[in-house]
Amino acid sequence: MHLELIDIARDLVGLAAGGVIGLAFGNLQQAALRRHAEREQAGKLKNGWSLMPGAGARVAYLLIALALVQLVCPLLFVEGTQWFVSGGVVAGYGWTLFHQLRRRLATGS
Repeated sequence: MHLELIDIARDLVGLAAGGVIGLAFGNLQQAALRRHAEREQAGKLKNGWSLMPGAGARVAYLLIALALVQLVCPLLFVEGTQWFVSGGVVAGYGWTLFHQLRRRLATGS
């Protein structure tokens, strides 16, 4: 029984850690989207091909954060717990996308 509780706790911590990473990445993407929209409205974009400057850097930060979690908390990456971390990242980022969709549907744009 004791071992099962530890496994469940490890899975929940992995899910929470992944969720925090996903939410942070989603918030970074949302901030970049707002900056891009402001530049577009102000007419400061030089051409239409410059779609989200810095997107590659943000993805690199996401990968670095995942690597740091794997190095700092190796217990989150044993016995299948890594899938809970990955699921948390997807859920956290999906949550920001869901809220963005709800805002767009509420405003009608």
